Amino acid sequence: MAKKEVDKKAKSSQYGAEQITVLEGLEPVRKRPGMYIGNTAKEGLHHLIWEVVDNSVDEAMAGHATWVQVILNKDGSVSVRDNGRGIPVEVHKQTKKSALETVLTVLHAGGKFGGEASGYKVSGGLHGVGVSVVNALSSDLQAEVRRDGRIYTQSYKRGKAQGKVKEEGKVKSSDPWPHGTQITFTPDTEIFSTTEFDRKHILEHLRQQSYLTAGLHVYITDARVEPTFSYEFLFEGGIISYIKQLNRTRAPKHQPIYMNKTVEDIQVEVAVQYTDEFDEILLAYANNIVNPEGGMHVTGFRTALTRAINNYAVGKGFVKESEKLTGEDVREGLTAIISVKLPNPQFEGQTKAKLGNAEVRGITETIVSEGLDMYFEEHPADASKIIEKVSLAAKARLAARAAREAVIRKGVLEGLSLPGKLADCSESEPEKCELYIVEGDSAGGSAKQGRDRRFQAILPLRGKILNVERARLDKMLANQEVKNLIIAMGTGIGESFDLSKLRYHRITIMTDADVDGAHIRTLLLTLFYRHFPDLIRNGYLYIAQPPLYRIQVGKEVNYAYTEEQKAQILNELRSKAKKDKTIDAAAIEEAAEAVTAHAEGEVKTSEEVNIRGVNIQRYKGLGEMNPEQLWETTMDPQNRVLLQVHADDAEKASHIFETLMGNDVGPRKRFIQTHARAVKNLDI
Repeated sequence: MAKKEVDKKAKSSQYGAEQITVLEGLEPVRKRPGMYIGNTAKEGLHHLIWEVVDNSVDEAMAGHATWVQVILNKDGSVSVRDNGRGIPVEVHKQTKKSALETVLTVLHAGGKFGGEASGYKVSGGLHGVGVSVVNALSSDLQAEVRRDGRIYTQSYKRGKAQGKVKEEGKVKSSDPWPHGTQITFTPDTEIFSTTEFDRKHILEHLRQQSYLTAGLHVYITDARVEPTFSYEFLFEGGIISYIKQLNRTRAPKHQPIYMNKTVEDIQVEVAVQYTDEFDEILLAYANNIVNPEGGMHVTGFRTALTRAINNYAVGKGFVKESEKLTGEDVREGLTAIISVKLPNPQFEGQTKAKLGNAEVRGITETIVSEGLDMYFEEHPADASKIIEKVSLAAKARLAARAAREAVIRKGVLEGLSLPGKLADCSESEPEKCELYIVEGDSAGGSAKQGRDRRFQAILPLRGKILNVERARLDKMLANQEVKNLIIAMGTGIGESFDLSKLRYHRITIMTDADVDGAHIRTLLLTLFYRHFPDLIRNGYLYIAQPPLYRIQVGKEVNYAYTEEQKAQILNELRSKAKKDKTIDAAAIEEAAEAVTAHAEGEVKTSEEVNIRGVNIQRYKGLGEMNPEQLWETTMDPQNRVLLQVHADDAEKASHIFETLMGNDVGPRKRFIQTHARAVKNLDI
């Protein structure tokens, strides 16, 4: 499979059972799986694959593997294979079991705890926890090891070995897989709410791992489909290739700045590039594990970046000593990838959201400072472009501060603390309060009348708000609708943002189910993602789901939120009509056909169908509902459907907003052409 081979006996002989260290047992995993994999839904399910892949990537980072393959099997199981050294199979002195069984059945057992004598200098897996957790949460697991020219296997059920390690014979000289490990596992349906793997999600994660491990060949095979799907990644450029991919739809100011240095066994690899955009993209990793909340490496990087740019700008006379640039200034338009590899990472939380090693901060700061200083001196033209970019950001920051102060002064002078259009609630505890951002005065009027005044506040928006993807903060604050929303929420914005001052812990975007409503919703989501990411991160932002149809037969009223629900309700009414002769089955059929004709654009009459006691109404806007209907369907906590907004994949989310809302027409046109066929019931 892979042409490069890493040998073999000499290296595998240095990695034996005595290097496997045991800390504690495996029992808690099945009782509290969320502690180890985050949850038992889609994210936790895929985390099983990440843990096994991490072990293979560790082998590659240690120089013992050149490829890893992930196979989605027809029976619902997953196989992960590498051409590393193979997990040791000899008896472990402490457990009196084989090293393979020890690694697979004992929590905190692995080749990553023994310091200098261990099998790894750095590792990205759960410190040896990963593969044993996968075993505990799988109904079946098969391990195959190819080591020192021989093949070994062992089977497990729900974490328990079904016999000892078996030697199956010798590896044939013609075999393309002479050494390494393969783990095949089937997620336990008793543990997981879903066991359906998402190929697209897996591809995205493995692409990221390929970028972070330059030269690692990653193969993905999906045998669940016909014909079998196959894909592979190989990025010789590593994070330089990664940063070019991130900025593929942007206008870079210069070629990527790359730094890679090891100090005291800590490797720091950084790629930096500025673009014409206003937002910052910063991706941080420790031992190939993404750190969405940053950590010491991010702190060190940001300190070094601000200092290096200021030193150059002041030294060359671009900026006065008294007008130094801030961290916020130098991050505008920045795309950066920080990847550190260290022997003993200290993470906050099992899912490794934040790196806590204090020593990493100083080492990262020194390496980045020296690297940027050298680059600026050797590339003065690029340095000038960067200084020009961040200096404009500084001017915009000062203008935004003046605009913020003007807003505050205006409020004080007029005796107003909240915008006049806001219908506030009587409850004062933010945890109990909700804010509905409603499209238009008509829907706003219905929402104000239909709401529960105790805890629901209504803020109507007139027209479409400013597209913040194309505007700096000072321009935003000149927009009255944006200004009203910021004042209503109470958090402030930019450098004055304070999450603790948020007045509502549930902020719901409620727009019409048509093209204009979708556009307004996208504009609002762009505003929140770019300027209030903490609201999304803390789960405070929601999207209301008003019904598409009101279906009434006699006195019975049903609401359908999707086309599928409408079809289901009509089928139930047809079945009921067969049993209840008071219901006109023919009228139901005629009404259903008429509504279908509306949806397919064949009939250009009213959206309401009324045939012999059967009334089907298709809502085009929230304003068509009376206050009682709006409360019952969209605002009543007992009945409503709300979608909570998440942005788990920051890179992907940023790219989507860039594509849909940015200045470059080309990517947006391609996006529309690609997805146009998937759009149903488009109202223009």
